[in-house]
Amino acid sequence: MKLSKMTRSRGGRIALAGIPVGIVAAVLMGGVAQGAVPVSFSISGTSFTMAGTELDGTSFSQYGGIAKMKDGKETPVAIANIGHATIANLCQAVQTDSPLGKVGIVITAGQDKPVEATDLQIGMTDLQGNAVFKNVRIGTDAASVVTDAKGSAGDFAQDSDGITLTDFKQVAYSTTAATLALTGMHMKVVTDGSGC
Repeated sequence: MKLSKMTRSRGGRIALAGIPVGIVAAVLMGGVAQGAVPVSFSISGTSFTMAGTELDGTSFSQYGGIAKMKDGKETPVAIANIGHATIANLCQAVQTDSPLGKVGIVITAGQDKPVEATDLQIGMTDLQGNAVFKNVRIGTDAASVVTDAKGSAGDFAQDSDGITLTDFKQVAYSTTAATLALTGMHMKVVTDGSGC
């Protein structure tokens, strides 16, 4: 089943300005015009963290967009696409307020065998870690990137044939994938504020 992607900004342009080669998605936006990024589901507006010790991916692209929440609010995001990815020691966590206080869900996987994803797309606002790109192109047109998912013509983007992230942690509002295999998955509810 083909998923609708966060690919295009409507009614405006998003510009990513000066993305350093050593940083994958720092959301260095020079200006944000009005627009919306269509997705295949309504975004809750709650951010979550995702971390891992190593991500190896083929066919990478990144450009700017706006994630529209179900309540109508909009948030600028960096949209990262990876054609195929393996992730070692994946951790995902989300915290929310409840009548019982702060409650969270923490999911871990990929300790013995890496998590595997195809057509991975992440709408993120922050990323930390170490990055190595293979045949990187910075400043390419978002509509001409190497990934199947593309941005709007005239928007600033970067892409590469491959990417490796190590010791990374990111804050995101959405993740979609055509397939996502969580090997050795463990999900737990936490009330002590612990996460990734």
